[in-house]
Amino acid sequence: MTNELITGRTQGPRRSVLDLAPLELDCMNTLWPLGEATVREIRDRLAERRARAYTTIMTIMDRLARKGIVERRKAGRKYVYRPKLSAEEARAHALEQVLENFFGGSREHMIAQLHARNSASGAAECESHEEGAAASVQR
Repeated sequence: MTNELITGRTQGPRRSVLDLAPLELDCMNTLWPLGEATVREIRDRLAERRARAYTTIMTIMDRLARKGIVERRKAGRKYVYRPKLSAEEARAHALEQVLENFFGGSREHMIAQLHARNSASGAAECESHEEGAAASVQR
């Protein structure tokens, strides 16, 4: 893994892994478990969740290679892509950025936000279950 990916100092227009466009991130989330893959393999796996044209995925993977997020090697007539950082490294970097940029480096504030969000979603889930149970009893 290169230091530029962690620090966000890449040559391309994006400054960090956190700045990936949604489809770029979808492609990376598809590539990480595979380890390495061709455009067709990425497109086929991605199609299970989000169908896209082969040329669209080819453009995205080329863009990721130019940004230095993936590396590619020629294998016959096609390229095989491999991530230059692991999913764990990308997640750790993204969390560090969120911690610094949104919480001023305060882990306590970030954890408090996560607890508040978890509590709110837990309460909403309980209400949903209670409403479902009440509707079943009324029938």
